[in-house]
Amino acid sequence: MTIRVVLVDDQAMVRAGFRLILEAEDDIAIVGEASDGEQAIDVTRRMQPDVVLMDVQMPKMDGLEATRRLGQDSAIRSRVLILTTFEQDDYVFEALRAGASGFLLKNARPEDLVQAVRVVAAGEALLAPSITRRVIEEYSRRPARRRDDTDLANLTEREVEVLRLLATGLSNAELAARLYVSEGTVKTHLSHVLAKLGLRDRVQAVVFAYEHGIVDARQP
Repeated sequence: MTIRVVLVDDQAMVRAGFRLILEAEDDIAIVGEASDGEQAIDVTRRMQPDVVLMDVQMPKMDGLEATRRLGQDSAIRSRVLILTTFEQDDYVFEALRAGASGFLLKNARPEDLVQAVRVVAAGEALLAPSITRRVIEEYSRRPARRRDDTDLANLTEREVEVLRLLATGLSNAELAARLYVSEGTVKTHLSHVLAKLGLRDRVQAVVFAYEHGIVDARQP
């Protein structure tokens, strides 16, 4: 199965470099390009790619706003992988809140870019431990929020537990070990959590968990 990708960056040379890296893989095809956020939305709507590689700083409309608008369009199922030269918290948290499924620096190795595209296309989220820690640190500085049980009413106790542990940065393998179940069972629980809460992936699940007080980042 071929992974269909749209490249979004205001620098033609950067897009060309990404194209060379990705099209060297048998399972990846570049189906469109855009040089700003407005073009990105148009191309994505027309091509319906599996993954959109989205730059942050661009003219007319930046990548964060474009990501937000794509996420709000129910007709678009494409997943967004943010690529940027900036490892600043503002970009990280805005990208996550906008609905990005991953965050990767442009100085990452070519093989990391290829793997990131495959991970995001497979429906997983590219949430590195360093990003998870920063999410936790960000929410640890905020006042604790009362848990909103309205949003959680459809979750089972085990699903709430899975969501709480996920928010601490555990991988599927670590979740399985903690809960004494198989990784397949963990994936099933996560799938149910995302479906019931209307979330796209585990990145949004981590943000949701902290914003709804399911886990308090200030606790040791």
